[in-house]
Amino acid sequence: MKCMDEKRAVECYHRHKDTVFKLAYSYCKNRGQAEDAFQEVFYKFMVHNPKFKSSEHEKAWFIRTTINVCKDIFRIKWNRDIVRLEDWDQREESFQTGGDLFDELREAILALPEKYRVPIHLYYYEEYSVREIAHLLRRTESAVSTQLQRGREKIKQKLERSEKYEVESPYLRRSNGQC
Repeated sequence: MKCMDEKRAVECYHRHKDTVFKLAYSYCKNRGQAEDAFQEVFYKFMVHNPKFKSSEHEKAWFIRTTINVCKDIFRIKWNRDIVRLEDWDQREESFQTGGDLFDELREAILALPEKYRVPIHLYYYEEYSVREIAHLLRRTESAVSTQLQRGREKIKQKLERSEKYEVESPYLRRSNGQC
């Protein structure tokens, strides 16, 4: 085990904790699994003590490692089928109170298949370019562009089907079936 400088470890933790957790949650759609992935990513960082050429290389390492850890979590069937009680309670509460447009949008994103959800998260929340996402996910730029476009369409369709926002929301205006 390589010796990790404590100051460097703390700085990296504070710099990347939000990115790692949000990406893990987006990937797993479960707080408990996201927390497990979060811990595993930082454990790998502490154990391997990687050296980075730049801050962009460092961030890319954390994103790639998070994705790989999440994939490892889902290789175990138990983790694919589990629904935590607290997550169920939050869904019920959101359903009963009606939520707001942000909650509806977040749920629409989380409901997307992984191949659309991860690029959308990286593009809109982490502000990566299509080229950077393609490199991180080991896909072609055209594949990432297509996945972003199809993911946006799926989100739009889900929000359009929500009767609550067709009537009440000033954020979604419908004319001839279009937002």
